[in-house]
Amino acid sequence: MTGIDFHSATLLAQEATEKAPSGVSAVTIILILLAVFVLPFILGAVISRALKLKEYSQKIGLVLFVAIVAATPFIWQISHGHDWRNAIRLGIDLAGGSNMVFEVDQGKSEKELSNEVMDQMVGAIGRRINPSGTEEVTVRKVGQSRIEVIVPGADTEDVQRIKSLITRLGSLEFDIVANRRDHPREVRLAMEAKGKDVRDNEGRVIASWREVSSDEPFSTDDQMVVRPFTRKDGSQGQEVLVIIEPNEDRRITGKYLVRARQSTDQNGAPAVAFTFNARGGTLFSQLTSKNRPSKDGFHRHLAVLLDGKVHSAPRLIDTIGSEGQITGNFTQKEITDLLNVLNAGALEVPLKPEPVSEFSISPLLGVDVQQKGKQAIIIAAVAVIVFMLIYYRFSGLVANICLTLNLLLVMGAMSFINATFTLPGLAGLVLTIGMAVDANVLIFERIREEKNRGSSLRMAINNGFSRAFTTIVDANLTTLIVAVVLYVIGTDQVRGFAVTLFIGIVMSMFTALYVGRLIFDIFERKRWISDLKMMSIVGDTSIDFLGKRMITGACSVALIVIGMGVVIARGEENLDIDFTGGTMVTFEFEDQQNIDEVRASLQKAFNNSITLEQLELSNDPTSEGRFFRLRTTMNDADLENSGQKAADGIREKLNEAFDGTDHKLRKVTMDFGEVKKLTGSADSPAGTEVELTFSGDLKPSTVETYLKEEIAKIKNEDGSDKYERIPEFQVQGANAGEKEDETADASAEAARHKKMVAQFGPDLSAADLETALAEMKTVMATTAVLDEVNSFDSSVASEMQESALMAMLISLVAIVAYIWFRFQRITFGLAAVVALVHDVLVVLGLVALGAYLSNTALGPLMGLTDFKINLPMIAAFLTIVGYSLNDTIVVFDRIREVRGKNPALTTSMVNESLNQTLSRTLLTSLTTLIVVLILYAIGGEGIHGFAYCLVLGVFVGTYSSIFIASPVLVWLMNRPGSATARATQESEKQASVSNS
Repeated sequence: MTGIDFHSATLLAQEATEKAPSGVSAVTIILILLAVFVLPFILGAVISRALKLKEYSQKIGLVLFVAIVAATPFIWQISHGHDWRNAIRLGIDLAGGSNMVFEVDQGKSEKELSNEVMDQMVGAIGRRINPSGTEEVTVRKVGQSRIEVIVPGADTEDVQRIKSLITRLGSLEFDIVANRRDHPREVRLAMEAKGKDVRDNEGRVIASWREVSSDEPFSTDDQMVVRPFTRKDGSQGQEVLVIIEPNEDRRITGKYLVRARQSTDQNGAPAVAFTFNARGGTLFSQLTSKNRPSKDGFHRHLAVLLDGKVHSAPRLIDTIGSEGQITGNFTQKEITDLLNVLNAGALEVPLKPEPVSEFSISPLLGVDVQQKGKQAIIIAAVAVIVFMLIYYRFSGLVANICLTLNLLLVMGAMSFINATFTLPGLAGLVLTIGMAVDANVLIFERIREEKNRGSSLRMAINNGFSRAFTTIVDANLTTLIVAVVLYVIGTDQVRGFAVTLFIGIVMSMFTALYVGRLIFDIFERKRWISDLKMMSIVGDTSIDFLGKRMITGACSVALIVIGMGVVIARGEENLDIDFTGGTMVTFEFEDQQNIDEVRASLQKAFNNSITLEQLELSNDPTSEGRFFRLRTTMNDADLENSGQKAADGIREKLNEAFDGTDHKLRKVTMDFGEVKKLTGSADSPAGTEVELTFSGDLKPSTVETYLKEEIAKIKNEDGSDKYERIPEFQVQGANAGEKEDETADASAEAARHKKMVAQFGPDLSAADLETALAEMKTVMATTAVLDEVNSFDSSVASEMQESALMAMLISLVAIVAYIWFRFQRITFGLAAVVALVHDVLVVLGLVALGAYLSNTALGPLMGLTDFKINLPMIAAFLTIVGYSLNDTIVVFDRIREVRGKNPALTTSMVNESLNQTLSRTLLTSLTTLIVVLILYAIGGEGIHGFAYCLVLGVFVGTYSSIFIASPVLVWLMNRPGSATARATQESEKQASVSNS
């Protein structure tokens, strides 16, 4: 039995060593502050003096200040020898990692769930998995009884460790071990009791049998009471009787713990030192004083219990106050985990041991997504920059400067607020490139109009900016409303998109309205420009848009009816596992495969309830056609009666689908050596050891999972589970002397081995171990290795559906309210919402239609896949709402301007407004379309569906602002009996008389 020694100690030396010296001197801090806050304005003054434009000193200084502030996080990383990309916090879909949702086990909870209890749970779990507070982990409440844990960059090994830390109750207790001399009554009652607890006449627990955590023989010195018992898995253990303080207020538990820290015992071995608060110290002093040795030399023992098990029971020599030490045969990992649990304290309520939903991305695939995302951003930015230069000449150069600064400001702002950059966030950044140009296009087209009216260059610039200001603010504020709603209601990935969109819109308004104006003013004042040459793809037009409203209305109705018909026909197949529940796995073939053949084989095995994506790793040219990601509605709940996990069922069906075909799944075979008996010692407990050899690299955690599954299947003669509690074991790499592959990607291949050594305790017999290894060998030889396994619980999925629907409804209500406020007429808001609903329904139908056509010859030609609605797509729908609204408000603003104070609203007014804004509408649509088409073509599988929605949204949003929103506005404003209708009729009569 390991022991515990208690001693008094001072914390001063310990705290002194823990204080790390500051790496940044006061002089450095002052220089940084001067460089950021003073230098830009000095440079602004110098530049303005050189230009002989002193009145622009503060404006130039402000722009330089903003640019330097945005660049500071990246400069800081570079100056410290790091990659500038370290300043950006990547989400799990870009860096790899895991997103787990744990649920409270309400059946085992003695407390009622409340917001306060759940907040305490969030805090405790956060301290457990992130004790230093420096790790980029997120812990937050989801719904009423769930907690979401997001760990970027975590591999399988880390995820398993974090799961253990999260679900462990972590209770620390100190009790007195019962002895026959002091506690004869309690001992007698305990021997007679059928259960583990001994109660007094009032029903209070006064003693209890507690399991001993170690398998070493427990000492019975000093008349301590011990008995053998059989665990549920059939292994033998021991229980010791401990005296329980009946008054709960006087029990000494972990709630009095101030701090636990690593230390060493008298022999230099790792130990855990702890400090109690004043109350805990008083109670501990009273308990140890009462149980000091007797004059005849008889000693009492103190039981130290962690999670209800006795870890040690040392003799009490003297009274102990607020400080002590826990010693034992601890490994460094056990010390670390124990410290994390003790410092976090006990959880308020227990959690179910397995997450109800788990979404993990391997670092290898995360890096691939980053590569494709960066490629899409660079190509899209270059395409937009070239287009603007060719079309707008000098004005295009100004727009490009604003765009470059805009990207810097977005990245810098996200770094400063430590926002997570997710895959949809990456798409949001690409979309920002397209939408940021819109404000510049609005301004430039206004300047063109002013020039055509004969205004001087200075007047044209001034009027162009002032007239475009209101439209830009109105259009962007409505999109900001959508971004805020997304952030409040969305998940982590959708929030990443919302943050990027929000920051992008704010920064684009600043760069276009402030920086762009400053550049124009300086160049005009210095007479470096005398005119603004611009191309014109759309000249003056006089198209009767409203005259075609019956035709376009019929087309829209037909498109919606057909689309909704396909949506209804597909039913739940429209929804991804985000909204239905299910499992997602990634697997690999030995050779390149045709996706259609792979899908056909899988559909037979899974009864068509699948979605299949082909993954291409940009850093592995040979990966094309080998990696696939499978989504299926199969989940753990479906297989609950069979006792199988969804991953096991999927492995079997994958094997069934491709067995006997030319499609060879990548499998890692295993051989194992002789099962050797270990001799018991202080460093190595008695048990067994075996060497494992694999045909390919694997992580120890993957091997542990296989072993646990096979050990759990071992049965007793009566058919019951022999090992209800899997015996403890550990698997480590055994690559000593074997040269590792230096070309392997360290982030992806870390802790992978072809040879491993597994050590098992005495609870697992050698015969059972050989049985488990033989079964594991067979399973690995016949089933695929799953690189990723992600599960989505159906109850969590239904909450996602509700959140998505709520986000859409709240966005529409907020938009109506804002437009009502700005235009002083609710009809403007209603007309805009009709157009938005039209856009969502049309795009939704086209998504279903695209999925349907993906199995035809058009599928590969147009890049169509089996699109399903998921969370990134919801973000895309809301983006479409924002984009379409942007277009609509530009038109509505021009209608308000053309109408002036005229009480009438005639079709000629609306047609005139639409013709005047046509050039801007088409140019904005074209630049945005360039971006989203590039995103759709090369952005990668993860955002393919997202980009598809945006491509459709650009077309549909442009169409609806002209042919849906405007005709609906005219119809609503001129409804029978309204004052506007009477004024319109009068105006049209006068117009017909004057024309005749």
